Amino acid sequence: MNKTELVKNAVTLRKHIVDVCYRSKAGHVGGSLSGIDILNVLYNHEMNIDPKEPKKDDRDRFILSKGHIAEALFVTLSNRGFFDASELETFSCAGSKYIGHPNNKINGVEMNTGALGHGLALGVGMAIAAKMDHKDYRTYVMMGDGEQAEGSIWEAAMAASHYNLDNLVAILDRNGLQISGTTEDVMSLKDIKAKWTGFGFEVIEINGNDYDEILDAFDKAKTIKGKPTLILAHTIKGKGVSFMENEVAWHHGVLNDEQYHQAMSELGGAV
Repeated sequence: MNKTELVKNAVTLRKHIVDVCYRSKAGHVGGSLSGIDILNVLYNHEMNIDPKEPKKDDRDRFILSKGHIAEALFVTLSNRGFFDASELETFSCAGSKYIGHPNNKINGVEMNTGALGHGLALGVGMAIAAKMDHKDYRTYVMMGDGEQAEGSIWEAAMAASHYNLDNLVAILDRNGLQISGTTEDVMSLKDIKAKWTGFGFEVIEINGNDYDEILDAFDKAKTIKGKPTLILAHTIKGKGVSFMENEVAWHHGVLNDEQYHQAMSELGGAV
């Protein structure tokens, strides 16, 4: 997709996220809405993937380390054609494979994720494997900002730098909020750009809800040689729905009927 198509598709994806969360009375709608623009670009513009051959050897890999926004990944995968959107009617239902975190029973999901802090280490392993096998595929990992308090993130970052993994792109969804408050109140990240730079990453800082900046960032990442890249994406939690934006309550909030109809109206109507 080109930029115009991506922007239009983002509306469809946001409406589907809101619908899935409303009907299931589950999910993490705020973080899903902050990160969906990056997922949209990855799956519909950036990554070498084929829904008809989801396990082809040369595919690019994506790991959702902040696995609690699983519905954002699921609607993106269905939108891309990995499975029919109707399957998400069972999201968070007993017996459904579409549960609150990604699992590799689902077409297009590379790895199970749930407990925070593990996705980057998995991505490092995939990137090392690509180097060892002389493969050209790239690995992308999306992390949350609350997740940066996990020590395993920094162990993986050290390894990524040590092994010069220029085929690895980490994305930090920096919306400033986590389940119990702001990141700066819960566990201050201070100068997070300096931290990642200090760990040997090329840091590209962007507005993570702006399509020009997202597209430019991924283009630049492909030019970086000899070290991994971190895209520091400043986003808005609940982006696109006025009463959710920058409100910590919507980390894991559940929409009532009135809120659902208002959200869908603001986003442009029914799915």
